[in-house]
Amino acid sequence: MSTIEDGVLYRLLGRIGRACAGHPLRALAVWALLIAGLVTAVAMAGRPTDNDVDLPGSDAQAARDLIERGDPDAANANAQLVVHIDAGRLDDAANTAALTAAATRIADVEHVVRVVPPSAERGTLSTDGQTGYLTLGFDVQPRNLDQPLADAVVAAAAPARDAGIETVPGGPLAAAADRTNARTSELLGIGAAVVVLLFAFGGLVAAALPIVTALFTLAGALSVIGLAGHLTGIPTVAATLATMVGLGVGIDYALFLVTRHRQQLTLGTPVPEAIAHSVATSGSAVLFAGGTVIIALGGLAVAGVPLLATLAWTTGIAVLFAVAGAVTLLPALLALLGTRVDALRVLPRRAGAGRGGWARLADAVSRRPWRYALAAAILLGTLAAPALDLSLGQIDAGSNPAGSASRRSFDLLGEGFGPGINGPLTVALPLDPPATGPADPRLAALTGAVRAVPGVTQAAPAALTGTSAATVRVTPGTAPGDPGTADLVRDLRAVRVDGVAPHVGGAVATRVDLAQRLGARTPAVIGVVVALSALLLLLAFRAPVVALKAAVMNLVSIGAAYGALTAVFSWGWGLRLLGLDGPVPIESYVPTMLFALLFGLSMDYEVFLLTAIREAWQRTADNTAAVREGLAGTGRVITSAAFIMVVVFASFTLHSDPVIKMFGLGMAVAVAVDATVVRGLLVPATMALLGPVNWWRPARRRAAHSAGPESAGPEPAGPETVSHTPGTAKHPSEVPGV
Repeated sequence: MSTIEDGVLYRLLGRIGRACAGHPLRALAVWALLIAGLVTAVAMAGRPTDNDVDLPGSDAQAARDLIERGDPDAANANAQLVVHIDAGRLDDAANTAALTAAATRIADVEHVVRVVPPSAERGTLSTDGQTGYLTLGFDVQPRNLDQPLADAVVAAAAPARDAGIETVPGGPLAAAADRTNARTSELLGIGAAVVVLLFAFGGLVAAALPIVTALFTLAGALSVIGLAGHLTGIPTVAATLATMVGLGVGIDYALFLVTRHRQQLTLGTPVPEAIAHSVATSGSAVLFAGGTVIIALGGLAVAGVPLLATLAWTTGIAVLFAVAGAVTLLPALLALLGTRVDALRVLPRRAGAGRGGWARLADAVSRRPWRYALAAAILLGTLAAPALDLSLGQIDAGSNPAGSASRRSFDLLGEGFGPGINGPLTVALPLDPPATGPADPRLAALTGAVRAVPGVTQAAPAALTGTSAATVRVTPGTAPGDPGTADLVRDLRAVRVDGVAPHVGGAVATRVDLAQRLGARTPAVIGVVVALSALLLLLAFRAPVVALKAAVMNLVSIGAAYGALTAVFSWGWGLRLLGLDGPVPIESYVPTMLFALLFGLSMDYEVFLLTAIREAWQRTADNTAAVREGLAGTGRVITSAAFIMVVVFASFTLHSDPVIKMFGLGMAVAVAVDATVVRGLLVPATMALLGPVNWWRPARRRAAHSAGPESAGPEPAGPETVSHTPGTAKHPSEVPGV
């Protein structure tokens, strides 16, 4: 018996389902109070975000720590207000007066502690005098810069606009001003999911249940993530990624339970028993599937990158809420509906699974497994081929949508000061012994050494930060996303002053270190994720061949996702359809995060397919017949679930953030390929070829020596298998009209 089949999980989930069915109002009240409390708390406290990347142990982090030790206020936010005129100069008398008046009003805005107008002496006014920026200092950290604060700063600059001067927030203030939610993508995804669910269930009530459950649990998950932003830095992409995944799995998990519940009602099972059985069987598969996703995300801890760890646990919260909602909230809703779950039908019932297209495909694959396995392998290889040209880089604000504050300020500063102004570097030299004053010769030596490095456009004179560090602000000659800037970071780190190596910090330098660390540790992440997921599958099915094959199959669909990313974002195929002007670099952390996400999500369909095949194998001991029955019985529901995920993920390609577009496209392609080519062709073909070897395990082999041939018969089923009693469904294919 497997760890899932030993009765403990089955009985526990059965009791949970029976309790929710017996006291639905109580269960709903608990959920309502929980979600209402979380939503109210986050509405009152806000959702702070922080796109500042920490990377302990990196050179960029060493530079940052060195500076903050000498100047604790350096951890607070600094931003710019970019100003521009098309004719004349900003330092003309009239424009200077307007900028001074604007600076005075901005200084009165809450949390603003420093405002420095543009000037040629400080290097904050372009040579032609038409572009400059006010330097703003705040008494809060970057994650506390929100949209209302950005709007207040812009509103206070009215005297400058009244004089005909364009004002645009820059730096982290621009990110705050551009902050939007993913509501358009969410609505499109939900709308498409409703259509799919209507075709799957045929009724409005049944179709609404997964949507309601997913939205309810997603509200709770996003509220927890928003509140966590007050305790730790959470990037803006985290909530969007959690929304994407939480919405997809929330609908899918509820879909599987509603499907099983309707099967039970069709067989005449009383509503309470149907709910208990559905939660005990499909609920265990959902629990296993969600756990696999969380375990896969947990593997990202091996990377040693706080950004990935944050994205992992925030997404994991969304998955956890989705699982909890599926096994507690949904049963309560089903209990209240009773037998009315199929009410308000808009489509007639369809033929049973055994007589549909998936049955014909299953017959064909079972008869000619070599042909289909080879065809699927060729197709998957073609889809993954572009990934051989996968190259990583840094996205800068120049890739943001035209008209956004971050894009406009990026363009204005680049045109006025050169592209490097948007990605300044900070060179920090440790001073031991401490400096005695500004005349310390090491400061002049540092300035000279930095200015001598090729690629440095401008380097301010070295300044003391406390007495134990000297810093130089460097303007590169290339844009933040240009590979030449990464080369400059490495060249600056090779500088020596009296034999001491300086640290190089800044956002660009941190991204360079991030890419290097991920390049070194991604193989370990892949190994851990694959090993943990395969181990979990082994514990569920106790079949080493099945576990190993599942891991390999998941890698195949991920390769197709990487191929799509390369073809679209690096080669530019169809990029304008996604709202981007041209090819953009793929952020270094995207492939690693995608790998963990997709490996976990792909295992969902593997679990449901293998469970059905294993059930048939247990009854018949005929591997070919079991493969056919499993594919025919699960094809429709897996396709519906996968299509929902595809449309939800694809809807996020309309998001303004290029990184979100990458996640949306990669996940949509991977799930589509996984549910069709991989689960529909490659998995059943290879299982048909392997025959009884699929279910081999050493323990059985030893038992066969002592107990005789009959002990080598079919083994117990996987996560959804239970002892069948009268009135319970044995397999989805046995129930017409599912």
